[in-house]
Amino acid sequence: MRKLLLAMALVSGPAIAQDDEALVQFEVMKPEIALKLAQAALESCRDQGYQVGVAVVDRFGVTQVFLRDRFAGPHVEETARRKAWTAVSFRTDTLTLAEETAPDKISSGIRNLSMALPLGGGVPVDAAGSLVGGVGVSGAPGPDIDDACARDGIAAVEEDIAF
Repeated sequence: MRKLLLAMALVSGPAIAQDDEALVQFEVMKPEIALKLAQAALESCRDQGYQVGVAVVDRFGVTQVFLRDRFAGPHVEETARRKAWTAVSFRTDTLTLAEETAPDKISSGIRNLSMALPLGGGVPVDAAGSLVGGVGVSGAPGPDIDDACARDGIAAVEEDIAF
């Protein structure tokens, strides 16, 4: 009986998270994949007749890529970057976050943070359940369209980031 309990403990051991490690490992997109994502998002909006800016950030919110279509407004650089940063920081898309941080909601204080921009168009990028980055799109006539273009960009790299 004792050997059976020991064997069960050894088999179940690896399933328990190890918090005593000194270092952690994480995944991020290569610049080439971040660029492919940004290009696909830009093309999605362009195909619909919209000139936008697209920012792709790593899992820490640091910009990897920014693309601005030739007629997109100058504001799109800041708004796309902040949307991507917000999506990564709060690990949720900014269209949902816009609803959750409305003035009458308990999380409305998020809107007072200097970098947070809860306006649709920012989407976290996940691979195998792990956050690997975020994308933000700005410049379409509505945040729902920015969001759709961002998701089209992610769809273009899904096979590349599957692990």
